[in-house]
Amino acid sequence: MPSQLLAMDRLSAGLPDAAAQYAAAVPFPHTVLDDVLTPEAFAAAVEEFPGTEDPFWRGYLHVNETKYSNTAPDTWGPTLRAVARELCAPEFVAYLERLTGIEDLLPDWSMDGGGLHQTLRGGHLNIHADFTTHHERENWARRVNILLYLNEEWHPEWGGELELWDRQMTARQGTVTPKGNRMLVFTTSFDSFHGHPDPLTCPPGEARRSMALYYFTEEAEAVRRSTNYRARPTDGAGRGAAIWADRTALDVYDRAKRRLGLRDETVQGLLGRLQRLRRRG
Repeated sequence: MPSQLLAMDRLSAGLPDAAAQYAAAVPFPHTVLDDVLTPEAFAAAVEEFPGTEDPFWRGYLHVNETKYSNTAPDTWGPTLRAVARELCAPEFVAYLERLTGIEDLLPDWSMDGGGLHQTLRGGHLNIHADFTTHHERENWARRVNILLYLNEEWHPEWGGELELWDRQMTARQGTVTPKGNRMLVFTTSFDSFHGHPDPLTCPPGEARRSMALYYFTEEAEAVRRSTNYRARPTDGAGRGAAIWADRTALDVYDRAKRRLGLRDETVQGLLGRLQRLRRRG
């Protein structure tokens, strides 16, 4: 494992400009940071990224997304695990606070909603704003999301650009290509709409790979909202209705999960069966 992982000296040197860009960005505060890991650390992380045959992947396979997630860092390789630890360490959290202007950020080693993600050929993630509170610590409000892309290569014709939409969902106002060793940092809010809704066209065996982490603040009364999936203006009435119905079902599950302590594996199995039934119909 490389001795140095995050390129903190370079990131810190560029912090004043990055913070200004973050505050001024549209449609919501965000910035893109390239070459976040040292070259050696990035190469090792790519090499360790688990293949689809790894048993710790959990599928999110329903109308609004088709991707796989691994939220158990203890199952990751040593470099990936060490990168996640550095992204949760005080030095990087302090950097995020200065970058975003949000104080008292709390990292989340439980990876609630985060972890390793990969989306295969044909996969997608509809436009959405993320759920707003931690599932186990409900007074923790989600404030910042980081997405570190871990693709060794990514070609424009494969699709997969992350779309950034305005709060009224009337226009796309930015895109982020999932270039390897690139990090997107953005403020998580009720209307920070983003996603890559068009099916990936990467070759079989390739995948859109990333590490996602969320940072929280502790609030006296954090406002809970489940993931808010939205249709684009060009998606059509039928697709819009399917997105709404799936979003409603997921909201019901999210409430039940919090109250009854249900496991994600249960709902993912049910949603997968519903998806197969829809295809047969």
